[in-house]
Amino acid sequence: MQYLKWIDNNGYDGSQINPSWAFQTFGVKDSTIVSWVGPMNIESDNLIDYEDVGLDITGNLMINFIVEHFDTQPANLKLAYHRQRLLVMITRDKLLDYGIKTTQDGDDIFIDDKKLSVSIATASISSMKMHFALNITTKGTPEDVNTSALEDQGMSISDVHELADSVAQTYIETIETIDKDITKTRVF
Repeated sequence: MQYLKWIDNNGYDGSQINPSWAFQTFGVKDSTIVSWVGPMNIESDNLIDYEDVGLDITGNLMINFIVEHFDTQPANLKLAYHRQRLLVMITRDKLLDYGIKTTQDGDDIFIDDKKLSVSIATASISSMKMHFALNITTKGTPEDVNTSALEDQGMSISDVHELADSVAQTYIETIETIDKDITKTRVF
């Protein structure tokens, strides 16, 4: 699995969740986790979650992650959601390194009951995909949702990039150690 950084200020519009986006964008033929800082405005044609139809899913500045796995064929949506929760838990652990205490409800992270993250998992015939993002600012987030942001917790943009690197590297290491544990386990 490879970690890639995309140029900051690219927006997330939902098209990046399409299968093989990292291959088409970066030419990488591997499972990937990609991070970047930029706005989010998901276009209605790119909504994956039926519960989100008709809602604004926006933010002026977010740290975005796109994860794609090709290791299970056919792709498994349940496994994608398991890995999504793993990414959320890793992020919560890393936020503690900055003194930021959070709570979790499913795939959402909250600070003081205010939503910090958005996330979705999906699967195609060939891969499992996730988008996960954290608000850096509350500007541009939907007015009908109480949101929190990393800047309100004292995080700078350099802190945000450091967080992204740490989350991505830990996610990769966790997936790799799971694969190694499988290979050393005696089965009956």
